[in-house]
Amino acid sequence: MIVKGTKELPASREVVWGVINEPSEMAKLMPGVESFEVTDDRHWTAKVKVPLGLGGLKMTIDFERLEERELEFASMRAKGKGVGALMDMTTSFTLSEAGDGKTSMDWEADVKIAGPVGSMGQRVLQPIVNQQVSQVLEALEKRVTEASASS
Repeated sequence: MIVKGTKELPASREVVWGVINEPSEMAKLMPGVESFEVTDDRHWTAKVKVPLGLGGLKMTIDFERLEERELEFASMRAKGKGVGALMDMTTSFTLSEAGDGKTSMDWEADVKIAGPVGSMGQRVLQPIVNQQVSQVLEALEKRVTEASASS
């Protein structure tokens, strides 16, 4: 399932890049992060609890930075494992000036979920993915606003 969109952020590209390109900053934006560990500048791991219905799905997600062009483009891959689910996601962000010190971010995520959770189907999983994306984008907007105010 592919989800994508554009988000205008109230900060310069330098500030937005500083947040989305720093693994520890990204970890703060993800809902349900219980622990986070950086292996090196291209690899990091997060233990997360993804809300699913009545309970939550605990997953260990390994992130790998695939490509980056500073202040302009970044892509990464996230592979997650949990009881009843395997996730493979590739995401990318493209930043451009939006005028008045703002940044426009085009983003796309290709999310694949396998196992019993994946068999619930896109109709069930799409709203959950959309909610997670919305929470990350709201947290990103809040974080870049704070970072912009303190720079």
